[in-house]
Amino acid sequence: MRLKYIAALSMVALLSACAHEKANTGDSNGAATTAVQPSGPVPGSEEDLVATAGDRVLFALNKSGLTSEAQATLDKQASWLAQYPQVNVEVAGNCDDRGTEEYNIALGQRRANAARDYLVAKGVASSRISTISYGKDRPTQEGDDESAWAQNRNAITAVH
Repeated sequence: MRLKYIAALSMVALLSACAHEKANTGDSNGAATTAVQPSGPVPGSEEDLVATAGDRVLFALNKSGLTSEAQATLDKQASWLAQYPQVNVEVAGNCDDRGTEEYNIALGQRRANAARDYLVAKGVASSRISTISYGKDRPTQEGDDESAWAQNRNAITAVH
């Protein structure tokens, strides 16, 4: 009986030693190491979209047609969206500050729709994309010159 008792205690001690194995906190020389944190934006985030695909396309004055450069950006956005099927986006159409409020709201909507329609044609489900027009109310670049106006004629895709 005594032998069974000693064998049982030995097994408990052995299992206990395995359960409390010391964690490796350094290299083979005993020097401490630090955990490496991944850098860059969180995958599937707004920041990731901007860094990976770009978030905006630009338009010519009074136009809503997509340039080849805009299509290239939207191709990247479509690929990015294919990687993150749980992500929904909003495409906001914008204009420079010239023209009437009514004209710019309508033009901004045509720009947002052009970007949305292109993404849908590339396989993104239309239910994942909402659109809005801000007309000339949300400039991204301040100024009253062609450089500023050109930056404000855009459609911006944002994670929603």
